[in-house]
Amino acid sequence: MTDRPLEVRIADADREREDAFAVRREVFVAEQGVDEELEYDDHDETATHFVAYDRAEPIGAARLREYEDGVGKVERVAVLESHRDEGVGRALMDALERRAADEGLTTLKLHSQTRAADFYRELGYERRGSVFEEAGIPHVEMRKSLA
Repeated sequence: MTDRPLEVRIADADREREDAFAVRREVFVAEQGVDEELEYDDHDETATHFVAYDRAEPIGAARLREYEDGVGKVERVAVLESHRDEGVGRALMDALERRAADEGLTTLKLHSQTRAADFYRELGYERRGSVFEEAGIPHVEMRKSLA
């Protein structure tokens, strides 16, 4: 991580949610070619959104939603290319995991792009099952116990 100020916020205000969506649009739609129709869904209305800021600039985003009793689903984790390998993803996941624990969730699951699976493994997530495709990109399911 650099010595720049990094702040992760829960996106309670419309402006912060728009910041999260802007990061996702840049990473998933513009950079990775995901169809915008697939990127945004009904879960955006009810999920808890997180935004990482470098000063006032949104540089990362993630969302958390309750998937089933006690299980949260981590989704849409994105860091702008210009800020990767600076600890932004780890800071987002730390904030998200604290919130999940505060909400009483005992397990987190996620669908990781295969190229990001090592990042999640380093955070304690374990791979489950075979590779599958989502939005034209290879993914693998991963889980972590918060207990």
